[in-house]
Amino acid sequence: MKNILDAPFLTEMRRTTANMYRLGWDERNGGNISYLLDEDEVAEYLDMSHVIREIPIGFEAKPLVGKIFLVTGTGKYFKNVEDDPETNLGVIKIAPDGQTAQLLWGYRDGSRFTSELPAHLMSHMARLSVDPENRVVMHCHPTHTLAMNFVHELDEKKFTHTLWEMCTECIVVFPDGVGVLPWMLCGTNSIGEATAEKMKEFRLVVWGMHGIYGAGKTMDETFGLIETVEKAAQIYMLTAHLPRINTIKDSEMRELAELFGVNYRKDFLDQATI
Repeated sequence: MKNILDAPFLTEMRRTTANMYRLGWDERNGGNISYLLDEDEVAEYLDMSHVIREIPIGFEAKPLVGKIFLVTGTGKYFKNVEDDPETNLGVIKIAPDGQTAQLLWGYRDGSRFTSELPAHLMSHMARLSVDPENRVVMHCHPTHTLAMNFVHELDEKKFTHTLWEMCTECIVVFPDGVGVLPWMLCGTNSIGEATAEKMKEFRLVVWGMHGIYGAGKTMDETFGLIETVEKAAQIYMLTAHLPRINTIKDSEMRELAELFGVNYRKDFLDQATI
């Protein structure tokens, strides 16, 4: 059996968490990632019949029974994942009852998955219902995106439109826009359910005054979605207090979206026609 420390999915997670910490998106133990794995690939590294222990997940996730996830641990610092993945990460399989996670590897110190696992799994279920290739859910606290929450209306259309105006690439990278939730208590099923509902139409969901959730087919895609929002938010925060002389017009954003053939939220543009 191959050494799991050499597994590509583990390497991806180690590099991504290190990069997110370096960028300041995941201070202390802030942020979490869940990565839906391919069972055949995992079987090359782990004995799938060997369950270390079982951990309740706090709700019923029947659609995910048998699915395997690599998940960051609760209270774990992203900066430590690269050097000690077995303590800071875990590979779990959703048990037949849909309410229990079977630990196959990791959480070596006796800990468990992130307290926001319900929000992750609910988001996976929502995204898989509209995109069967969705594999990653990522939560973090990007500095400028968070700052923007305090000075910009938390309205999905207005928030998305402002971000689209900040960088030419934005409407192409996230043409489906950004969902927005008000401040809610984190680590609860309620915020998980609200996030999952938004995930049915958005790959990005802002948690008001807290952070952002992103979902995608790959680690790179998901990271890139959040990275693009954060760059746009940074430009907004650098210019919001200054007179605006230039902007990207709605007609120009529409031209961009149609040139690249993306299915953009036409209702998030102000003009009815070009």
